[in-house]
Amino acid sequence: MDTLILPKPAYNILRRLTGETRPEVALSVALKDLVRLRLEAAQAIMTGHEQKYGMPFSEFQDAWQSGRISNPHSYEVEGDYWAWEAADSDIKALQELAESMA
Repeated sequence: MDTLILPKPAYNILRRLTGETRPEVALSVALKDLVRLRLEAAQAIMTGHEQKYGMPFSEFQDAWQSGRISNPHSYEVEGDYWAWEAADSDIKALQELAESMA
């Protein structure tokens, strides 16, 4: 097993956040929580955009690329596209991390 050295302030924060006194367990719990929270945030972005545009990202992306989205390069639509794409990528990466931590 590798040695884990945490500064005392970091250990105290982990202990208070998780209720766990063993540093390696507290860190594991905190990391799992962080991944879960970031996954929830990315999923909320996805859901918001799916509701706004009435379709999942893959359909929106196809419609964008084929010119079926009106004003695709407006500030709002293009910003939505990039935020949606980032959330989609984040979800895939975070799900992979969550699986590796299980």
